[in-house]
Amino acid sequence: MNINPGGKQARMRNGWFISNGVRVDQEMVFSMTHPQFPNEPKGIKVVLMERGLWRSDLHGKCHSKCLTGATECCNKRIIECQPNFQAQKPLIQEIIEGAGYLCLFLPKFHCELNFIEFFWGWVKKYLRDNCDSSFETLKANMPKALESVQVNTIRLWEHRMHRWLEAYRSGLPTKEAQLQVQQFSSTKYKSHRRVPETLAHLFD
Repeated sequence: MNINPGGKQARMRNGWFISNGVRVDQEMVFSMTHPQFPNEPKGIKVVLMERGLWRSDLHGKCHSKCLTGATECCNKRIIECQPNFQAQKPLIQEIIEGAGYLCLFLPKFHCELNFIEFFWGWVKKYLRDNCDSSFETLKANMPKALESVQVNTIRLWEHRMHRWLEAYRSGLPTKEAQLQVQQFSSTKYKSHRRVPETLAHLFD
């Protein structure tokens, strides 16, 4: 959202706020009959003024990123902390959940926690191994590449991802976490009837 009305900014769905214990619906776009900004987004200032929250003593937005934990460093941060903004799910999450699926957001730049990356790596290797540098062959091989990944292999990737999660949750940095995951993956057990003490300790 921009600070002021109009201009190039997102057209948001109607919001809401609580006033004297009563929920009040709030339009985020001016009406078609508005004399200055017909059918234009209101912007942060107008939205906060309608809620009685605009702070003229604060900047519209912080010059850089807002400080971690800050709630009133700028007017943009004030509106971000409002209950209806906090409760709003991303559009992609609403679409996925609306179709009956579970939407999980994973940490950025951590492909080891997203085993679909291993899936695409497998697919790309298949395409490279069966490539004659023509687009027609690529299109023909794509379904075969997708089908070449076995469900058991995907489950192994998922299990490996959980090992990474366990390592990170124990407080290990990336390098040490990688060593722990590799050590677990390379360990072979001679008996299926008992769990080694070292492994059982991880579940305590």
